[in-house]
Amino acid sequence: MKILIIGGHGTIGRKVSAHFSEHNEVLIAGRTNGDFLVDIEDSSSISKMFEKTGQLDAIICIAGEAKWANFNDLTEDDFHIGLNSKLMGQVNLVRLGKDALNPKGSITLSTGILADDPVVKTTSAAMVNGGVHSFVQAVALETENGIRVNVVSSGMVEDAYEKYKDYFPGHNPIPMKKVVNGYVRSVNGKGNGEVIRIYD
Repeated sequence: MKILIIGGHGTIGRKVSAHFSEHNEVLIAGRTNGDFLVDIEDSSSISKMFEKTGQLDAIICIAGEAKWANFNDLTEDDFHIGLNSKLMGQVNLVRLGKDALNPKGSITLSTGILADDPVVKTTSAAMVNGGVHSFVQAVALETENGIRVNVVSSGMVEDAYEKYKDYFPGHNPIPMKKVVNGYVRSVNGKGNGEVIRIYD
């Protein structure tokens, strides 16, 4: 397969890219480096990327950000960081990417445990993750040409444990192999409209 991974150089992206590279042609896109540069907050940037990639068999997004702060400190602009990046950025990847996919291709988005089990300072991130989950379940009802859309929602991954452990007291770090398998399930399986939760 020819697979495009947006965010393929990140903490999770590196492991996912390494796995799929073993038996597939993997292209990596990112904001600052990769085979293609893309800003997922900018739909025109997304369109230009797909003009260069050619037809694909799978698209994986492991990108998008949201502001972490106490609710009382979050401004409207702070909320728009997550809305523009992790929510609409991924929505636009589906909206524009579906036309770059071969029949029976797949799109896999990424969220996280905050949609179901939020912690302090994650009001914006939790809201955006939940929105992506609802979007995936709804858009799967309307996809054509056998195209499937799923989302992988992981708990705190072991490779980011030291960085985020203070935010997630008592949470068990998720082995990277389990996280990678979530993306394998989405790309190589037959599920559509699935929220693939990897929380323990």
